Amino acid sequence: MRDIPVVLDGYKLTVVEPPAPKMREDGNGGWLPVTNRDGVTQFVVSLFAKLRTAPGQRPQKGEEIKVTLETDPGEGFGEDSRVALVNARINAYQIDSPDGRSISGISFKALSLAPAGLAPAPRGEK
Repeated sequence: MRDIPVVLDGYKLTVVEPPAPKMREDGNGGWLPVTNRDGVTQFVVSLFAKLRTAPGQRPQKGEEIKVTLETDPGEGFGEDSRVALVNARINAYQIDSPDGRSISGISFKALSLAPAGLAPAPRGEK
């Protein structure tokens, strides 16, 4: 399964590293921007995700996540900004190394960013 929709309404998302074009090594010591199949540059943002707690509850620890953005989110998403992900999805992955070890996890992807509380409805919903 790919692009599994994920609802992060119960989390506070804070920008740790502002959005920037996603880059990949070209094998010759240089860097190239990552593009999708249509040639559109992808972006990446680092967020600190922390579960919202009700008054009187003990806050839990958060976690830093990197999110690939399918479009340029524009200006206004500097460090410490509270944001929401537009059309957030996860993908599972597994990488098998030559030494027989397997690395697995999930990766986050979204259409773009919006200021916290202002994210539009996902595609196909009103």
